[in-house]
Amino acid sequence: MLLYLFITCFPFIIFLNSLSLKPLPLWATDLRLLSLCFWKDLSIFNNIKFPTKLHLVNKMMTLSSKVENVFEEQEGGGGGGGGTGEMLLSVLDLPELTLECILEKLPPSGLCSMAGVCNYLRDRCMSDHLWEKHMKHKWGKIIGPAAYREWQWYMASRQDSTNLKQSKQRVWMRLISLVRSFSWSRTPKVVDDAAACKQRSSLPVDSIMSWYLALETGRFWFPAQVYNRENGHVGFMLSCYDAELSYDAPTDTFQARYPPHGRRAVAIEICVPWERLRAPPVDTSPHDLHVSDCLNELHPGDHIEIQWRRNKEFPYGWWYGVVGHLDSCDGNENYCRCHSNEMVVLEFNQYTPGSRWRTTTINRKEHREEGNEADGFYGGIRKINSEAEISKWKRLWPVEVLE
Repeated sequence: MLLYLFITCFPFIIFLNSLSLKPLPLWATDLRLLSLCFWKDLSIFNNIKFPTKLHLVNKMMTLSSKVENVFEEQEGGGGGGGGTGEMLLSVLDLPELTLECILEKLPPSGLCSMAGVCNYLRDRCMSDHLWEKHMKHKWGKIIGPAAYREWQWYMASRQDSTNLKQSKQRVWMRLISLVRSFSWSRTPKVVDDAAACKQRSSLPVDSIMSWYLALETGRFWFPAQVYNRENGHVGFMLSCYDAELSYDAPTDTFQARYPPHGRRAVAIEICVPWERLRAPPVDTSPHDLHVSDCLNELHPGDHIEIQWRRNKEFPYGWWYGVVGHLDSCDGNENYCRCHSNEMVVLEFNQYTPGSRWRTTTINRKEHREEGNEADGFYGGIRKINSEAEISKWKRLWPVEVLE
């Protein structure tokens, strides 16, 4: 009896040992991580609960067969009895428009789960038009042209690395094919098919889904601007500086990395909330002077942002202020002519009266970078026309007046 069991089970054990487990591609790991992070968001429909991925796969495999007609016999059925037909449809059998509407209502985690069901749904769920809405909804307020250029460079570098890796793999494949051409175990065509299958399993790096996952997992550092940098340090109140950001999904906050300047090393700030972030309003490098195109439009009471830096080695930051009246003007709107004067007074009311940081004066016709090593250097100016931006600055106003 024992000999019979040994003879029966031994070939099966050898078969199990011959199986090779291949690691999942990088995009599959990202999909699994994203699904776990956002599993609580899957219940977007009031009375629908999404099943687990394994149950969904089994269900889809069961329902993806051809349409089946199930007839139930009538009670007391005889030879002349009829039946009522019940048609079972899979998601793949739905009309294109219906399936598209369902996919458009899924959250990112739902699209990731559906992408793991089959190749057809994978291609549909990776479509850019589905992810563009999610990208704009979550990241649109802090992603600007600079971040997009950084992503393009990031994709190009990854593509170059992938091409180099694939070229090395092709060399090894040729060597293997030459060696195995003398063997009957595996033909070169099978080797090429396996390599092509592995290549098809990767996520396209130029897709919006790939960009979304890179942001969501924190692998991609992107440029943006941070209000009141370094946890609201008194030296940066009511300012906005450029930084590189990485998202931390568990805390729903960011890690900010400020560029070095002078003798100061890279400054790192953690747990930066969404409320302190924005996309750069102008596409100007923090080391370049912004070309001011609003100087002739400035009137007393206008809200502005102006570039300022401590010295020539520092990058610019944007500081909030308002346009004030000249000393020769009493502030009466009926008689004020400050808007027609070449000189413009800028006020930073977060500082106490008499402080050297309280006011500065610029020439609207010949304005360039102005200042000195003691008071810093003032650069370009942009007028704030959005009430939302003005309200944002007012919400960041310090509790106490600065010296």
